[in-house]
Amino acid sequence: MKLVMVLALIVLASSLGVVYTKHQSRKLFVELDILKKERDEMNVEWGRLQLEQSTLATHGRIERAAKKRLGMVTPEYEQTLIVKP
Repeated sequence: MKLVMVLALIVLASSLGVVYTKHQSRKLFVELDILKKERDEMNVEWGRLQLEQSTLATHGRIERAAKKRLGMVTPEYEQTLIVKP
């Protein structure tokens, strides 16, 4: 009789462990899914930022900004000095 009670307690403890483990597994799976969605959103944002950076850093845009904002001009050939090492 004692053996049956001990085995019943072991089975009960084992079943509670299975239920707890399954619950934790589902909770972690939901968290993983949320993190994957965040990662995907961040990858999309990263792509947008790279595209924006490449647009803002084009040679023509920088040259126009230098001429307009800073009053810079392209030097004439006579004003150019080539330095050789």
